Amino acid sequence: MTKSPRFLPDLRPDGPRRIEILAFPGVQLLDVSGPLQVFATANDLADAGPVPYALRAVAAGGGTIRSSAGLGLATEPLPPADAPVDTLVVTGGRGVDGAIAEGLPAWVADRASRARRVASVCTGAFLLGAAGLLDGRRAVTHWTRCDALARRHPEARVEPDPIFIRDGPVWTSAGVTAGIDLALALVEADLGRAAALAVARHLVVFLKRPGGQAQFSTVLSQQVLSPAAGGGRFEALQAWIADHLDEDLTVPRLAEAAGMSPRGFARHYQAATGLTPARALERQRVEAARRLLAETSLPVKRIAARCGFGSEETLRRSFLRHVAVAPASYRQRFRGTGEEAPGAAASDPAEPGI
Repeated sequence: MTKSPRFLPDLRPDGPRRIEILAFPGVQLLDVSGPLQVFATANDLADAGPVPYALRAVAAGGGTIRSSAGLGLATEPLPPADAPVDTLVVTGGRGVDGAIAEGLPAWVADRASRARRVASVCTGAFLLGAAGLLDGRRAVTHWTRCDALARRHPEARVEPDPIFIRDGPVWTSAGVTAGIDLALALVEADLGRAAALAVARHLVVFLKRPGGQAQFSTVLSQQVLSPAAGGGRFEALQAWIADHLDEDLTVPRLAEAAGMSPRGFARHYQAATGLTPARALERQRVEAARRLLAETSLPVKRIAARCGFGSEETLRRSFLRHVAVAPASYRQRFRGTGEEAPGAAASDPAEPGI
C-alpha cells in the first residue's frame, strides 16, 4: 500500500469526467445519494451538448448492497485499478470499519493513484487514512469521529469544524449532508460558479453554507470535558462553572473553586484540556448561549447576561469566533419551537455566503 500516492494532473478530459462513488455494506445512504444527485443534476442542467459527468456507484463484488438505512443500492463491481477515472468519492457509514478490515484501503490507494482527485464523505475519511492518503494533509470527518480519526491517523491534521477541506488533490468532508457541499465544490471547480449555483438552486440548498460543524455539534464542551484529553479531572469544576456563568469568573476565582493555587491551576488546566481557562470559559459560555438560543425565546440581550458575556456585542463577537454565524442567525436556523423564525422565509438558500 503506497504511502505517497501520485495523482494525475488536472487535465481537461475529451469526454465526460468519470466519477466513481465507492460504497460497501452498511454505507450511509446520503453519503452516496447526496453527491450522486449533485453530479446527476449537473448533467440534467447541462446545455445542449455532452453531459459533464459519467457516474458509477461501485462496490466490492458489485450487485445490490444494503445501506445502514436498510435500502438496497445497485452497484457495479470495482473496476480494475488501471481503468480510467477522474474522481473517486469514498463514502462512510456504520460499515466503514468492516470495509477497512476486508482490505478495501488497498484498492482505494491503487485507484487514487489513477485519479485526478479523491474525496471522502463523512467517515469515508477513515478509508482514506487507512489507504495512506491523509498523511501530512488536513482532513475533516463527522464531528463525532474527529477525535477518533486523529488518534488512528496522527500523521493527518484533523480539523473538527470545516464542512469540507481541500488539501491538494484530496478532499474530505464532514458528516452526511456535507457530502452535498463537497460535491457542489467539485462541480464549481470543474464547471464554474454559475453551473454550481444552478445546481444548488435546483436542489434548494446553499452553494456554500454559512458556518461550520460547530453549529451542529457539542464539540465545544466535549473539548473541555473529554476524559481522553485529560479534562476528566476538572469535570466537577466545569459543572460548577455552568451554575455560575453570569458571575465574574477570574482565574483566581476558578482556582479557588478547584481547590488549587491560581498559578498551579492555570498550568494544570491547560495541560489537561489544551485550553487556557479564559478560552475554555468562553467556549462554555458560547455553548450555554447556543442552547438558550435554540430552546428558549429569551431576548439575545438577556441570554448574553445570563451566560456572562456582559453585553450583546460581546456575545456576538464570541459567537462569530466559535460558531461562524451571528446569534440571531443561529436562532433562526436551530430554534426548536417549530415556528418559523422571523425573516426565515425571505432568504434564498442558494445565495447566502457565496
